[in-house]
Amino acid sequence: MAKEREDTIAGRISRVLAERIVRGEIAPGSRLRQDYIAEEFQASHVPVREAFRRLEAQGLAISEPRRGVRVAAFDLSQVREVAEMRAALEGLALRHAARHLTPAILDAAEEATREGDAAADVHAWEDANRRFHRLILQPCGMKRLLASIDDLHSASARFLFSAWQSGWEKRTDHDHRTILAALRQGKTQEAATILQKHVQWIGRGPRGADSPATRETFAIVG
Repeated sequence: MAKEREDTIAGRISRVLAERIVRGEIAPGSRLRQDYIAEEFQASHVPVREAFRRLEAQGLAISEPRRGVRVAAFDLSQVREVAEMRAALEGLALRHAARHLTPAILDAAEEATREGDAAADVHAWEDANRRFHRLILQPCGMKRLLASIDDLHSASARFLFSAWQSGWEKRTDHDHRTILAALRQGKTQEAATILQKHVQWIGRGPRGADSPATRETFAIVG
């Protein structure tokens, strides 16, 4: 019973910390202090250490000898890797989902696109963008595939929030509309091809006034 309770607490801690890391509230390289986190969640060190292991498994944290556990950093090569993986997996999911897409689902995806176009900040845009992708991919019914895609979207969100802490500008997503048009016409392969190219587009984030001149940030904007 005690073990089950510790696992439950560890799950809650890891979920909260993961959300903070993804949203950029805890910066890459920041140390995750076991004592502070145990105190915040009123927990022993056992579930905190388990939460750290879960964050490491997600690629969000790294354990270093004599330095403790820190938030994992990332570079352009990792952004490219996630983009390539998303392209492959989302293309596969869409090809399986297409036959199950109804006019109501496509209408909802179009509404998500409009909300993304009107988004005033990066968090609102990411929420609408993720909803669009989930709507057109969910009907594939392949749970493991969808879980992997969801993990990759979380990684994409982390890159995005890190790159666009400020300077977000409203944008019109023409790719989403082209994908929906192809799906409405039954052109599944065309829609999948556009989707795969769409999620591989990597943008350079704006430099803030306080950013070092040599620091560049990149994100998947799709």
